[in-house]
Amino acid sequence: MPRIRVLFFTQPGCLSCELMKMFLEAKEIAFEELDISTDLEARRAMTEQHGSGETPTLVIISGESQEVIVGFDPVRLDQLLDPAPSSDSVTES
Repeated sequence: MPRIRVLFFTQPGCLSCELMKMFLEAKEIAFEELDISTDLEARRAMTEQHGSGETPTLVIISGESQEVIVGFDPVRLDQLLDPAPSSDSVTES
């Protein structure tokens, strides 16, 4: 399984950024926090490379593929960051 790298673009005063950070920390997911208010290169990467104009923006890089999540979307984050259960796992009704 390829190593996953998580880039977290944020800025001060962003409530959704704080929620995203708490979510990632609770799930023990390592991430690189990039403050676009002080890091102009990070701001450029967020807007030009990842096509986002707002924070929080999370970029999940795995091997050659990447997923960009704009805004705090815990359902989508769970789908991308949690391993899917195998098809033979048993669920109780």
